[in-house]
Amino acid sequence: MTVIGRDRTGLVENLARLVADHDGNWLESRMCRLGGEFAGLARVTVPAAQQAALAAALEGLQTQGLAVVVKPDTETAGSVPLDLLHLDLVGHDRPGIVREITAALAAQGVNVEELATEVISAPMSGEALFQAHATLALPADCDPAALRRELEQIAANLMVDLSLGQPKG
Repeated sequence: MTVIGRDRTGLVENLARLVADHDGNWLESRMCRLGGEFAGLARVTVPAAQQAALAAALEGLQTQGLAVVVKPDTETAGSVPLDLLHLDLVGHDRPGIVREITAALAAQGVNVEELATEVISAPMSGEALFQAHATLALPADCDPAALRRELEQIAANLMVDLSLGQPKG
C-alpha cells in the first residue's frame, strides 16, 4: 500500500491497527515526513478472506485526509538476485545532480532500489550541501568498474564527492 497525507501523531499506529484487525502481518515499510506531509509504502500480508475488508477500511481513511492506494504484490518467486552497491554522494547543491546520476544508472540498466536525498547546511560555511544515499541493483551484464568510472567522471564534472561500495549492514 501507498499512503500520503498530512502528517500527524498516531498515523502509523492507525495503519498498523487496521492491518492487525484484519488478521494481517506487517512485512516491510518505508515511511517518512517531508515538508509536513507523510509518505509511506508498506507491504503487508492478509488472508484472502480479509483482503477486500482491509482495502475498504484503508479507503475509509480518506475522510481523515489520507490517500491510500492498495496494490496486490506481484513479486515473482525465484527472481534472479542482482548485485547490490551502495552509493553516497555529497556536494554543493545545484539543479541536475539527481538527473545526471540517474541517467547514467539507467543507461547501464542499473535499478535504484532505494534513494534518500536531502539538502543540509555545510558545518562551517552554512552553504547548501546536497546529500544522496542509494542502494543500486546491478544487472548481470553490468560492468561495475565501468559504472564506477562513469559515475566518478560525472561526479568530477558536478564537483561532488561520490563513493560506491558494498551495501551497509
